[in-house]
Amino acid sequence: MRERVHAAMWHGWRLLGQASDGARALEPPGVLAVVVPACPERAVVNSVLYRDPGALAEAYEEIAEAYAEVGANWTVWVHEGDREAATLLERKGHVLDAQPEAMGRELHDVERPPDGALRDWTADARMADIGPINDRSYTYGTDSFARALAHYPEEDVTAYTASEDGQPVACLIMVDHERNADVEWVAVVPEARGRGLSGKLLGHALADAAERGIETSTLVATQLGRPVYERLGFRPLETLQMWEMRPPT
Repeated sequence: MRERVHAAMWHGWRLLGQASDGARALEPPGVLAVVVPACPERAVVNSVLYRDPGALAEAYEEIAEAYAEVGANWTVWVHEGDREAATLLERKGHVLDAQPEAMGRELHDVERPPDGALRDWTADARMADIGPINDRSYTYGTDSFARALAHYPEEDVTAYTASEDGQPVACLIMVDHERNADVEWVAVVPEARGRGLSGKLLGHALADAAERGIETSTLVATQLGRPVYERLGFRPLETLQMWEMRPPT
């Protein structure tokens, strides 16, 4: 299951490397670095994944130069217990910014929420709705995620929204890859929180994935989101570290 998490992350970030003006994915041996000039302020989209710390060390200067060219904040996702990579990044000036949890579950026993539990939802949402809901949810006061997702390729992606009074207020996407559905871009706007919208919407998404023949589902959870996912049957697999570099101001 951990291997499916890692494969889903690589697939998802490659899609981000096609999702906005000027975006690109650099792939030195054993490394994936996604550069998103349309959204330089968000390290979470300007992300680096690696196969082993030696590959990261070998490619470091090349990818650092690519991010410096666009003035981007960027982060490297470090595997649990990888002190070699963490030490390298700390020496280079990165700061440990967050420690989200990789989680996963099998889908053979998934149950759809009861009829009427979520009154207004769709599995046929537009990707154009996903970025703005995330922008409203995370309250950075910008349209940064809308910019990062402006041209997101929609093949193998199912986009979900829940609406209130005709306006989308919660969202997520499911990205199918190698019989796994990765849950990404989960968000609920502040005024709609506390009513279980994300859990109910994800419940429908998991049931849909099972009906498509998908075997497992994975995600990377914040501390805020982890209890929601645990109630839906996801189990913790690995604590990841996000080592962020911010250009000098």
